[in-house]
Amino acid sequence: MPTSRPSSTRCSRCAWPTAAGTASGSRGSVRSSFHSTLNVVKGLLAHQAATGGTDESREARRSAEEYLLRRDLFRRESTGEPVASWVRYFTYPYRAFYSVLNAAVHLREASLLDGTPPDPRMAEAIGMIRAARQPDGTWLQSPRHPGTVWFEVDAPAGEASRWLTLDATLVLAWWDGR
Repeated sequence: MPTSRPSSTRCSRCAWPTAAGTASGSRGSVRSSFHSTLNVVKGLLAHQAATGGTDESREARRSAEEYLLRRDLFRRESTGEPVASWVRYFTYPYRAFYSVLNAAVHLREASLLDGTPPDPRMAEAIGMIRAARQPDGTWLQSPRHPGTVWFEVDAPAGEASRWLTLDATLVLAWWDGR
């Protein structure tokens, strides 16, 4: 009977040298997008938390996290400019979309699992998260991502989001407690 490799092993074997397993290679790029890199590392972290992972999957996760950290979570490697305005759009549920908050939530979870302190290269992204806090201590829902919404789980765009507020508060507490 044939056996199949765990998906985390398959994923780590197809990793680009600069990031995690999926990329916009169909358009000639040799780098993964911020979106796909974050989605892959979230899956690898969940696998590691559940099973301990493998040396390959842990290395693939760390390599992809390094890809994001080298870019301060939001900058183009080529120019140092912000990759796009969407890095500042905080929308819950996150779905498959990138934001500095979504990335910081992941890096907090990885840091807690690994027992490592926050990486100082996150400082500017943390500043963006902090700057988005409203005077009442909440974070507002940005416009929704495209796609079908089967049922509402959070506030409409422009209103205070309890889930974004929870995530941002946890990230800032972790960061400030370093």
